[in-house]
Amino acid sequence: MPRQHKTFRAIEVGDGTDGRWAAHVQGRWPAAEGWLSEEGRRAAGAARARRLFETHLPELVPVLDRLAGQLDRAGGETYLTHAALRPFFSGCTQAGAPGVLLRNYDFEPARCEGTIVSSRFLRPVIGTLEEGWGLLDGMNDAGLAVSLTFGGRYVHGPGFSVLIVLRYLLETCDTVGEAVAALRGIPVGIPQNITLVDAERAVTVYVGPDIPLTEAPDACAANHQNLPVAEEHERFTRTQERLATVRAAVRAHGVDAAAMLRPPLYQYAYDAGLGTVYTAEYRPAEGRVIHHWPAATWEQSFHAFTPGERTVALGEEAARP
Repeated sequence: MPRQHKTFRAIEVGDGTDGRWAAHVQGRWPAAEGWLSEEGRRAAGAARARRLFETHLPELVPVLDRLAGQLDRAGGETYLTHAALRPFFSGCTQAGAPGVLLRNYDFEPARCEGTIVSSRFLRPVIGTLEEGWGLLDGMNDAGLAVSLTFGGRYVHGPGFSVLIVLRYLLETCDTVGEAVAALRGIPVGIPQNITLVDAERAVTVYVGPDIPLTEAPDACAANHQNLPVAEEHERFTRTQERLATVRAAVRAHGVDAAAMLRPPLYQYAYDAGLGTVYTAEYRPAEGRVIHHWPAATWEQSFHAFTPGERTVALGEEAARP
């Protein structure tokens, strides 16, 4: 496989009022606007998205209004609700234990934003940014960390993009228990597996538009929620193989980043949109996150967050010494 390169950026945006957040999102606006659904482009759909946000994520309404005003784009508020976005489907493997959360994010590199963000919208949060202010994974100053994987079933219903749900959990919850309780009342548009970690507990839960919140047997997840997995889905994603592998690695060595950087957990299917773009290791009780690649690491923390950028090599060639 030819070597690929991707540039990751780390930015600080504060509470969103000083222009740094708006400058970042405005620079990506043409692509971002394309994620709005056809319903969200109509007045009735925009109003429905606003009502859904006010009903289920009320603590974030002042932040939504603040950011929408800074963005100052037609359709910007509706986009930021994450209640009128087209669904997206990714890969991913993750595992948690008390005090540590580890995840591989598998997607098409060019479509992954690649931004590590430090914000203070309601409280200090560090995470991997996607779609305005949504998060693929992250942690807060209370020691809670969360991440997502696609749940494997191609169904779609009314509800939010899980990206804004992770943001909400980190902005409003201190513990895994609080976050799981909050999740029970939030509609999520497509099946997702969410792993949550604090200093004392780690759990994975399954959510989706057609199921109640269900707790998984352990804090590991790949890209299915129940068995059996269709043969075609397994052949394409290797979800059962990856889940078995990460569970075995956790039993043998604990939650260890080294295992995530080896096949089958580290994936090379970039042309299919399922190659590993980054590995994130959260130590939320310490306020630290380390992003790993086969030949590089980048650590950030609440005490020492350093804006900047890194260009890293992806793919099989990058994994060779």
